[in-house]
Amino acid sequence: MFQRILIANRGEIALRVLRACRRLGISPVVAYSEADRDTRAVQLADEAICIGPAEARRSYLSAASVISAALVTGCDAIHPGYGFLSEDDAFAETTRAHGLTFIGPPPNVLERFASKAGTRALLAAHGLPTVPGSQGMLRDDDHALAEAERIGYPVLLKPSAGGGGRGMRMVRTARELQQAITICRSEARAAFGDDSLYLEKWLEENHHVEVQVVVDRFGNGIHVGERDCSVQRRHQKVVEESPSLALDDGRRAALLETAIRSVVAAGYESVGTLEFLVDGNGDYYFIEINCRIQVEHPVTEMRSGIDLVAEQIRIAAGEPLSIRQEDVRLDGHAIELRINAEDAAHDFRPQAGLVERYLAPGGPGVRMDSHLFAGYEVPPYYDSLLGKLIVWGPDRPAAIERARAALDELVVDGLVTNIPFHRALLRSEPFLAGSFTTNLLDRVGAAAFLAAENG
Repeated sequence: MFQRILIANRGEIALRVLRACRRLGISPVVAYSEADRDTRAVQLADEAICIGPAEARRSYLSAASVISAALVTGCDAIHPGYGFLSEDDAFAETTRAHGLTFIGPPPNVLERFASKAGTRALLAAHGLPTVPGSQGMLRDDDHALAEAERIGYPVLLKPSAGGGGRGMRMVRTARELQQAITICRSEARAAFGDDSLYLEKWLEENHHVEVQVVVDRFGNGIHVGERDCSVQRRHQKVVEESPSLALDDGRRAALLETAIRSVVAAGYESVGTLEFLVDGNGDYYFIEINCRIQVEHPVTEMRSGIDLVAEQIRIAAGEPLSIRQEDVRLDGHAIELRINAEDAAHDFRPQAGLVERYLAPGGPGVRMDSHLFAGYEVPPYYDSLLGKLIVWGPDRPAAIERARAALDELVVDGLVTNIPFHRALLRSEPFLAGSFTTNLLDRVGAAAFLAAENG
C-alpha cells in the first residue's frame, strides 16, 4: 500500500480523497493553486504544496507542476480526483515514468478508452447497444453535414475528450449544425485541449442512467448498481438518484450484467462509470465511459456501503477486489443534490463571493460532502460546485422527505446558490411522479419551478 498520496485536485473531491487516505493509513498531501491556499483540504492535509496560480492551465492542469510536487513531497502516488488530469493518458504515462503510481486506470487503458467514438465501437463489439452516431471524428463541416443527414436530425454534437457537458450542443437543422461546430470546437479546445467532435442521434425523451463498475488488474469485476442522472441543465447533472425509475427489474438486471461483462472483456481496470440513455420503452443505449471516480459516487456508496475511493486506491496499489458480486447489497433509495454557486432564476448564472455563514445538515441517512466553511472565498476560476447533499431512505418517498428536511437545515449565506431550486424541484409534480427526462429543465426552465414554489 502507498505511504503518501498527492491529491491533485480541489474542493470537495480533494477532501473526500483525503478522508479515504486517512482511512487506509496513508499520509495525504494536497496540491493547491494560489486561489485555494486557505481551503479545508489544505488545512487538514499532512502537508500541502502550491503548484501555481489560480488559472487551472498553470496549476491543476500542469502535469509538470503536479509531478514535481509529488516528487518534492516524497509521495509514491497521485490521485487526480475528477476533471483536470483524471483521464489524461499522457499524464498517467508521465506519472509512471517518474516512478509514481497514477490512481486510476493504467496509461494503456486510458489510451484505449480515450476516444468516445472509439470506445462506443469497442464496447459495441463486446455486446453493448449504442446510440446511432457518426463514423469516426468529424473531419470538417461538410463531413458533419453529411453524417447528420445520414443519422437524421436532431443530433448531438459531442467532444471526443472530457465530460461535464462542455462543448455539447443539440441541433435540429443543418444551419444550426454549421453554427454550433465552431462554438463546440472552441469550448472543447479550451476545456480539454482537444477540439475533435463527433455526432450522436438525439433521443428526444430519455433518461440518463449510469452503471458503477469496479475492476481490478486480475480481471475481476463487479457492478454496484445504477444511478439516474436525468435532472440536468445544459447537459450537466444537477440531481442523481438510485435506483432509476426508468428501469423495471428485468431490464435493470440485463443492463447491469451486460455493462460489467462488456467492460471487463474490453480490458478496463479501476473504478469507472458506463453511461446510457434509456428511452420510453426501457431500451438502453451506451453513450460513453468515465474512467475516473464520478462526482455522484456517494449515491452508490449510500446504498451499498462500499467506499469506492478506498477501493480505487487499493486497486491502483495492485490489490485484488475486496468484494465479490454476490456480496454487493443495494438497499433503499439514495438522492444527491449538487449544491452550486449559481443563480437558477437567471439561467444558472455562476456566482462567486464570500461564504458568510455555513451550517451543514445532519441526522440519520444524511451526508454532506463539502469543503465550505464560514469565511471561505468562493473563487470565480473553477466549477461552481460547493458541495453535495446526499440522503438515504428505505424508499424514494422517505429519501425525498429527508432531502427536504436537510435542505431546510442547510445554510450558505453570502452568495446566491441553487438551494431554492432544489427545494422547488423536490416539491414539483414531475419529480415526485418520476416523469422527468433529460430535457425537462431546458424545456421548462428552472424559473418555472421557482415560480410554482413561490406562488
